[in-house]
Amino acid sequence: MNLPLIDSQNFNHQDYTKNRLPKAEYSYCSFTNCNFEHSDISNTIFLECEFHDCNFSNANLKHVTFNDVIFTSCKLVGVNFKDCNDFLMAFSFKDCNLSLSSFSEMTINKTLFSSCNMHQVDFSFTEAKSCQFIKCDLKKALFDNTNLEQSDLSTAFNFDIDPSSNHLKSALFSKDNLFGLLRTFNIKVK
Repeated sequence: MNLPLIDSQNFNHQDYTKNRLPKAEYSYCSFTNCNFEHSDISNTIFLECEFHDCNFSNANLKHVTFNDVIFTSCKLVGVNFKDCNDFLMAFSFKDCNLSLSSFSEMTINKTLFSSCNMHQVDFSFTEAKSCQFIKCDLKKALFDNTNLEQSDLSTAFNFDIDPSSNHLKSALFSKDNLFGLLRTFNIKVK
């Protein structure tokens, strides 16, 4: 599919719930205070784009390409990232709300999550090697057969990760958050 190219444009205060984002390849674009909630942005390509203060909650991301994309202070509640195009997928999240979203059965190696609210995020059967979860709230996040090798969870909190059903080789934890690894075994630490 040949999409029109939109390069180096700034989009501010757009409501894509009413006027659909045109299907295109967006390169080096910036989106600020845009509303994509419940909107259909399927089959769109974003290359080296930035999203600031945008709402993607429950958006349809079927076959969307995110390559080197930065989300800052965005609301991405209930987003199924598994629907995205995984070819050259690369993104990072800073100060975002990703609650109830899913990265299940994906490869998201080296992804940065910084100061994100990630309540009930599904990471089951996900390859998440060398990811950084910096100051992230992982309350009730699902880790089942997740590969977290060499990932940094040293400042993450409220997580429950069963070491017997996940891959944690060389993952980094702090002594302050070890309880999240032991809770499954009903071990108490004082």
